[in-house]
Amino acid sequence: MDNLSNTQFFSVKKEPELQVKDVLEIVFRALSEKGYNPVNQIVGYIMSGDPTYITSHNNARSMIMKVERDELVEEVLRSYIRNNSWE
Repeated sequence: MDNLSNTQFFSVKKEPELQVKDVLEIVFRALSEKGYNPVNQIVGYIMSGDPTYITSHNNARSMIMKVERDELVEEVLRSYIRNNSWE
């Protein structure tokens, strides 16, 4: 504490936030690696809110719990519409 008249700055670097599509991809891969059917497991989680549908492998459970379930549905629907354009 050399000089008490100066203000010290403290900065914490945040990890970059993952987008919902990135979280879904990571969770999908983690479930596949553990031998689960990723679609069934993710649907089970979305429908029930029970995080035990998602493996903790590669921190997948913790990641998916940071995303609201309605955001997961929105991203899946957005992706489906984007890839199956009826126009």
